[in-house]
Amino acid sequence: MTTPPLAATTPQRYTDPQAALDAARGLYDASLATLRDHLQRFLAGESFSQRVRACYPSVAVHTDTGARADTPLAYGFVAGAGRYETTLTRPDLFGDYYLEQFRLLLRNHGVALEIGPSTQPIPVHFSFAEHDHIEGTLSAERRSLMRDLFDLPDLGAMDDGIANGTHEPQPDANGQVVHPLALFTAPRVDYSLHRLRHYTGTAPEHFQNFVLFTNYQFYIDEFIKLGHELMHMPRGQASLFESGSTGDGQDDGYVAFVEPGNVVMRRTGCTLEPGDFLGAPPPRLPQMPAYHLVRNDRAGITMVNIGVGPSNAKTITDHIAVLRPHAWIMLGHCAGLRTTQQLGDYVLAHGYVREDHVLDEELPLWVPIPPLAEIQVALEAAVADVTQLERSELKRVMRTGTVASTDNRNWELLPFRHPHSTPERRFSQSRAIALDMESATIAANGFRFRVPYGTLLCVSDKPLHGEIKLPGMANHFYRERVNQHLRIGLRAVELLRRNGIDQLHSRKLRSFAEVAFQ
Repeated sequence: MTTPPLAATTPQRYTDPQAALDAARGLYDASLATLRDHLQRFLAGESFSQRVRACYPSVAVHTDTGARADTPLAYGFVAGAGRYETTLTRPDLFGDYYLEQFRLLLRNHGVALEIGPSTQPIPVHFSFAEHDHIEGTLSAERRSLMRDLFDLPDLGAMDDGIANGTHEPQPDANGQVVHPLALFTAPRVDYSLHRLRHYTGTAPEHFQNFVLFTNYQFYIDEFIKLGHELMHMPRGQASLFESGSTGDGQDDGYVAFVEPGNVVMRRTGCTLEPGDFLGAPPPRLPQMPAYHLVRNDRAGITMVNIGVGPSNAKTITDHIAVLRPHAWIMLGHCAGLRTTQQLGDYVLAHGYVREDHVLDEELPLWVPIPPLAEIQVALEAAVADVTQLERSELKRVMRTGTVASTDNRNWELLPFRHPHSTPERRFSQSRAIALDMESATIAANGFRFRVPYGTLLCVSDKPLHGEIKLPGMANHFYRERVNQHLRIGLRAVELLRRNGIDQLHSRKLRSFAEVAFQ
C-alpha cells in the first residue's frame, strides 16, 4: 500500500503566471516535507506499514487550435493543438525560469495553465538538503529496507528522448495523447543537479547563465585572479573585462565570486548572506571544478575546467543543460593544421568535424552543427576589442574555419603515409584548420540541448608541421596568451548580455515539433 499524495488531488486552473508558480511551489514543498519527515523517522528507527510516496507537481496546457503564435521568440509556444505537460522541480532554483515560461504560454495561447500533482514519484535521494548524507548512518539491512519503503531514482524516467527527438508521446489515463512541454522531466533535472555537485564541487544555485569551458588549468588560474581582483573593486566602475576600462560609473552587476566547496567571496560593499559561511575548500579538487562570477540576475559567468577529452565534455554539458543557460563557449588550446598559422593565433570555429564519437548515438553524424551568428559576431568583436587590432590586422591573428575534434589524444602517432585514409587526408578534405578533443562535443551537445554555443581556440602547437611545445616555449606561450584569451571570452559574454538574451535562442536550434519551454 502506498501513501496518497498530500496535496490537492485534481489540477487547478490559473491564468496568472505568479499564482500558477505559487501553486506549483506549494505542491512541491508539501511533497518534500512528507519525504523528509518520513525519512527522519526512518533514520530514527521507525518502521512503516505502507510505502511512502510523494510526487512532483506538473503543469499542463491544452489548446484546440494549431494557429501559430505571433511571437518573434523561438520558444514560449506549443507546436499545435493538443495537450502538453511536464513535471516541475526545485521552484526555489527555477522559479524565475518557470515564471517566464508560464507568462509566455499564457500570452501566446490565452488558455489556462493546469497545476496539480503528477503521478511521477520524487526519489527520496532527491529530497535531501544540500548537506544531508545518510547512507553512512544506516546498516545494510536498513539500506535494503529503504528501497522497499521509498522511491529510488528510476533511470527509465529520465532519459533524453525528448531532447534527442526520439520521444513517442503516450496517452494518459483518459486515453489522451500527452506531448512534452519541456526538454527534461523533473527527475532528469534532479539527477543532473546532484551530478553537478559531484563533478564541479559547487551547488547548482551558483551556476550562471553564461558558461565558459576550458581544457587547461592556466585559464582557471587567470579567472580566479581576475575574480578576486574584481571582488576588491567597488561596484559602479566599468567592468574589469572591458578593453580600456576607465571606471566610467557603469555597474557590471557582479556581486560575488564562488569557488569549489561553495566558498563565497562577496564584492566590496555587497551585503553578506547567511549561506556565505557554509562553504569550505575541499581537501582535493573535484573532477571538473567550477568557478562562478555571480550576478543577482544569474547572468554572470561560470567557468569550468573540463580537462582533456570528449567524454568529460559530454558529461558536464549533459548536466549543465538542465539549468537552461543562455550560452556556452569553449576557450582552449588546439593544434594548428595550416602552415600559415603561428603559435598564439586564434581559431573561431564555424564548423566541426566530429571524430569524438561520444554523441554518435544521440546525435547522428549526418546532423550538421551550424554556426550561430550572434555568438560568432560577439567572439569576433571581442577579439578586436581586447587586441585593439584593425580588421586587416585581425585576420593575421584570427582565422575562421572548421575545427576537428578527436577522441584519440595521440592521433599524431597513427600511420600517415601508407593507408588510403589517414588523419592528415581527412583533415585536409574537411578543410579543417585546427584540431582539439572537446570543441565539437560541446557544440554538438549545445545543438542537441538547444543551448547557444561557440568556440574560440588558441593555437598552441603544429604537430603536422613539426612544431611541438617544448617546456620553455610552453611557459612563454601560456604567459603571453592565456590572459588575453580569457579576457576575450569574458568580453564576448558581456557583449552577448548587452545585446539581449532574446537574440540568442536561435530558431536554428528548434525542431519541427518543438517543446514550448526555452
